[in-house]
Amino acid sequence: MRALLVVNPAATTTSARTRDVLTHALASDLKLEVATTEYRGHARDLARRAAEGGEVELVVALGGDGTVNEVVNGLLHHGPDPEALPRLAVVPGGSTNVFARALGLPNHAVEATGALLDALHNGSERTVGLGLAAGTPGSADEGVPSRWFTFCAGFGFDAGVVGRVEQQRERGKRSTHALYVRQLVRQFLGENRRRAGTISLRRPGAEPVEDLVLSIVCNTAPWTYLGNRPLYASPGASFDTALDVLGLRSLSPLALARYGAQLLLSSPDQGPHGKHATSLHDLTDFTLHSQAPLPFQMDGDHLGLRSSVTFTGVRRALRVIV
Repeated sequence: MRALLVVNPAATTTSARTRDVLTHALASDLKLEVATTEYRGHARDLARRAAEGGEVELVVALGGDGTVNEVVNGLLHHGPDPEALPRLAVVPGGSTNVFARALGLPNHAVEATGALLDALHNGSERTVGLGLAAGTPGSADEGVPSRWFTFCAGFGFDAGVVGRVEQQRERGKRSTHALYVRQLVRQFLGENRRRAGTISLRRPGAEPVEDLVLSIVCNTAPWTYLGNRPLYASPGASFDTALDVLGLRSLSPLALARYGAQLLLSSPDQGPHGKHATSLHDLTDFTLHSQAPLPFQMDGDHLGLRSSVTFTGVRRALRVIV
């Protein structure tokens, strides 16, 4: 099998020596080409060329969720076609690795490589659904290009936290769970719309959901991890369905304490709930609109401010080796 290994040399939890070991292990079973990313968006460009060339059967992403997101967007540049496109495989190398862990892969790069080789030998794969976000026609964001996401998108408060973390990383800070917690506290202290949200969710054939302070769109569960603890914003989300949404109408200190505790104690059976929480399951098409521009993130990548985003849940979008 001809394969392309896309390596992010800045991946948080892998060293150069580890990457060399993994490369040799994969090359023993695959006709392997190795490409190292050199700039933001490079993984997307490499995966797109692999898909368009028609010769590569497998693209392996070695890196964190950002690297995986870029590879997915490269593979799906011309749209989903699971039978024709190269398969995707993931070797986790980031600090959180939500997509890989949601697939049931080990969170250690060496162990994940072993699992990948076993899956290839056994012909084990699955076809997963993905989310697609685009600027809403007729809005100020109409011209924003569409982009795929693998596990989540956020509009409002949580995206602001992601933006703060990225700013700290650009200043040389290491991506850790403690860094996320600190920036969450700072985002909360600086939030001026804790009780009166500006976000509305609109979908065909249903009344709008108004006055949301934040909205988290999930393509799978768990939503993220705090260390080894999985957090379930939308426990019913799945790679086999469309998209789930958790919206909160209040982030007062009491509400934050309540829903924060519910997230920490969440499980596959129960996520955040209460009078200020709205949970929606298996949505194919909907729009999130804000009266004022708000931070927006996809798969942990901060994409700036948006006023309106249209989402599509696409079932059976891409084949993944598991």
